[in-house]
Amino acid sequence: MNSLETTLLGIVQGLTEFLPVSSSGHLVILEHLLGLKEPEILLDTSLHLGTLLAVCVFFRSDLAKMIQELWSWLKPESNGKTDFGPHASMAVMVVVGSIPTALIGLIFKDPLERLFGAVTIVGAMLLVTGLITGITKFISETHEKWDRINVWMALAIGAVQGLAIVPGISRSGATIVCALLLGLRREIAGRFSFLLSIPAIVGAVALQLKSDALARVGAWPLFLGFASAAVVGFFALKLLMGMVRKGHFYYFAPYCFVVGALTVILF
Repeated sequence: MNSLETTLLGIVQGLTEFLPVSSSGHLVILEHLLGLKEPEILLDTSLHLGTLLAVCVFFRSDLAKMIQELWSWLKPESNGKTDFGPHASMAVMVVVGSIPTALIGLIFKDPLERLFGAVTIVGAMLLVTGLITGITKFISETHEKWDRINVWMALAIGAVQGLAIVPGISRSGATIVCALLLGLRREIAGRFSFLLSIPAIVGAVALQLKSDALARVGAWPLFLGFASAAVVGFFALKLLMGMVRKGHFYYFAPYCFVVGALTVILF
């Protein structure tokens, strides 16, 4: 692959990883249009590392507070006297939510990976994503009453994240909508969704990393894909968090319907 192609894929990954339109689905469609009949796993991994960097930079303050509160509570001299703060609680819930995600990913890894070559299925799943995001138009602010996540909420959202590995299903769309339906406030729903993506992306990278693809793609094109995904992803994340706070998540539904329908019809 050349540098232009990987940069383009990085831009698409950065835009679609956080916007609820399915990054995996768009990458499958674009790779098909570019003539890549077999997806380059190492390339996809480097693109996901770029968006991982974006989410870590965007939520750097939250991550720092999570580490600080956990350490204050765990250090021996505290003797359990330090309060278990909201950021420490968020960190624990991220771990809890990652358990069902990991189990689903490990058990269904092979059959789900085969779906990445089925463009028609991607189109159908984009239609499902349109329905998922469209639901948020009917979720009123009075339904959003919780600002702390409990174990059952974390497990439910983590399970939904695991199922969203199907290409065409938006991870951010599915997890944020699940959180909203469970009654979490918009800001908390969006924050937890993206913090939960950090261990999921790390796990995916660990499972998919293969050295033999480096020669086929090339180090420089891989870096350009990584960099473009990171930069574009940061601004896409900033845009989406603003839309989540305003309750405009459903704005993405028509786009998913159109792209999904065209994919099913044309491919």
